[in-house]
Amino acid sequence: MTTERDIRTEEEQDQEFHWYIVHTYSGQEDRVKKNLDLRIQSLDMQDRIFQVVVPTEEEVIFKDGKRKSEQRKLFPGYILVQMNMDDESWYVVRNTPGVTGFISTEDDYDSRPKPVPLEDTQLESILKQSESGPARIKIGLQNGDTVRITEGPFIDFVGAVGDVDESKGKVRVLVSFFGRETPVELDFLQVERA
Repeated sequence: MTTERDIRTEEEQDQEFHWYIVHTYSGQEDRVKKNLDLRIQSLDMQDRIFQVVVPTEEEVIFKDGKRKSEQRKLFPGYILVQMNMDDESWYVVRNTPGVTGFISTEDDYDSRPKPVPLEDTQLESILKQSESGPARIKIGLQNGDTVRITEGPFIDFVGAVGDVDESKGKVRVLVSFFGRETPVELDFLQVERA
């Protein structure tokens, strides 16, 4: 049985904040976030546009024998905005430099496409991926690549990459030793491209 407390007016439903996906020029996500944050402050929209997020994850890259950590964008060309969707807040976001539009659907009775909010499960998945603990490792080596060993008992040996285990930060190199190919497991930092 439905009570009066269960039935919310359309005005009350419109006062809810939802997360929306906003399309930006690729590579401009951080600049758009900064511009939108400034517009929210200057136009006093803090009560309608609550949060702007560029979903990223940490990625460890091995290049030139050095380990480097950087933030990688999960969805290049997109940002997330938590807001109360009305004409004024839509206008502020839509007319921010670098924004090309919302992820939306066509409405049969309205000429303007209607932005579609993210479902809770979609949002949880994105935030979980963004907040995941261990960094993603990217070495830039593939099976068959030729590498030179830079440390350990096989220093200066040249071999072919047989296997890459990015989760453990290890690489298996096939080294020719006394006329036989021998697999040697090494850390990513112990090899470089030959």
